[in-house]
Amino acid sequence: MKKRILFVDDEPNVLDGLRRMLRAERGRWNMSFVAGADAALDRMRTGDFDAVVSDVNMPGKDGFALLAEMRAHERTRDVPVIILTGRHESDIKRRALDWGATDLLNKPVEPQDLISRLRSAVRLKVYQDEIKGQNAILERKVKERTAELADSRLDIIWRLAKVAEYRDEETGNHVVRVGCCCRILGETLGADHEFVERLFLASPLHDIGKIGIPDAILLKRGPLSENEWDVMKRHCAIGAKILREDSKAMNAFLTWRGTREGDRNGNTQSPILKMASSIALTHHEWWDGTGYPAGLAADEIPLESRIVALADAYDALCSERPYKPALSEDEARTVMDKEAGRHFSPAVHAAFVESIQELRTIRTELRDETSCMAGIGCAP
Repeated sequence: MKKRILFVDDEPNVLDGLRRMLRAERGRWNMSFVAGADAALDRMRTGDFDAVVSDVNMPGKDGFALLAEMRAHERTRDVPVIILTGRHESDIKRRALDWGATDLLNKPVEPQDLISRLRSAVRLKVYQDEIKGQNAILERKVKERTAELADSRLDIIWRLAKVAEYRDEETGNHVVRVGCCCRILGETLGADHEFVERLFLASPLHDIGKIGIPDAILLKRGPLSENEWDVMKRHCAIGAKILREDSKAMNAFLTWRGTREGDRNGNTQSPILKMASSIALTHHEWWDGTGYPAGLAADEIPLESRIVALADAYDALCSERPYKPALSEDEARTVMDKEAGRHFSPAVHAAFVESIQELRTIRTELRDETSCMAGIGCAP
């Protein structure tokens, strides 16, 4: 394919001279000749060129203005430009190079000098295009790989959230509903998109610590004794530890890979897992400070945990458990309203009241199937 070269000068006789000078190169180059910088810019808006040869001293927009506009636009930013000048001021070459010129030739131009410089400029453009093409391929592959890694991490997080479901068959879609309800509450509170997205993904992990609670306590039908309740409370610390601390398997992998512990960035943990750890530890704290495990109160409790506390309680009240029947929505609403300012943040409770219709829709669409155990054996 012929390389396209654009010649720019305000004097028709100069353009005619260039056309005659380069007649022998027509088999190699597709050459266009225009009068003035504006005409050149119009041509470059509708077609791609491999090199531009321009006079510097033109009325209106001169060669420097042409260079400036070319370098300001993505389409023409990397096109090599050879500046021709009949002026001999000492700063012309410096100014041309500062504006992004590839080369500079003095008039009258020697044909072989111009041809040689153009061949060099065209080769430069070929190399630039090859690099840009390779960079585009690499960037696409990096984006694809990054997307694959992000998807796999999210998949692992959601599968981890199902672990608690397998311990307690009667919680059904509880963790999924909690995640959806937290998203709605976060949006109603006006939280930014990044926070809401993390909350949506992290909140289903709030009870992951229950995998460390003995079945005799976790699945007990009826009220827990005081000692049993103390054991049950430990699920907060267990969950936070699971989500926060490095696993032995990870440390073994890093050792095998040759990464020393001191070489690791302390902020490498996923922001989603950081939030999930915070939620696991503090989602049973109460607004008035009477919750557990640390007795935090009001704004001492992270916002994500205040939201999860309400979503978790609302769904639990409306769901059947081994130790209690499900409440009707009106009964659950009465309990929720009483607990505003005591168990629940007043602002989060206000968001709950405002978005109750959306929350009701979530409960309907994700209702539990009584014959299902964590999605296993469900009829289609």
